[in-house]
Amino acid sequence: MPALASRQNAVVALRFGRLAAMGTVAALILIAGVWASWGTAQHVMLTKGRERGTMTVARCADDRCTGPYRPLSEGSTARDRVVLDSEVAVDKGRTYTVAVKPGSDEVVRTGTGGLLYAWAPLGGALLLASMVVAGGLRLTRLAWAFGGAGLTLLTAAFVTL
Repeated sequence: MPALASRQNAVVALRFGRLAAMGTVAALILIAGVWASWGTAQHVMLTKGRERGTMTVARCADDRCTGPYRPLSEGSTARDRVVLDSEVAVDKGRTYTVAVKPGSDEVVRTGTGGLLYAWAPLGGALLLASMVVAGGLRLTRLAWAFGGAGLTLLTAAFVTL
């Protein structure tokens, strides 16, 4: 009988170890998604005191678009050239509302499209974490919720941009 109790204790320890390891992996994936998103999202979401305006796309090359910046917020200054990441789906000649990253000539799109694009890395992390939650933690309902939220976020970003 002591061998059976020892075996049961080992199974419980292994099950706890699997849950702890997979829970840690899922948490790290989600934290990395938030971390990757926050670098852009903070400029889109926390606009108080930031320079906001419009940018007309004049030229796109090397995954970057440039153009003149016209201010909309108080204290913002006009610039002849600002840089926007061209992965944000912009068209040459169109004007977009943007926010200037402090201390640079880089801008990020604002509005619904810019917000959804900023949180796209979190959408990918949610999709990846759903696989870990389903396979490693065997929490299928939570995995479906994570996967659905990630897919919804990525689809909404794709549609709005």
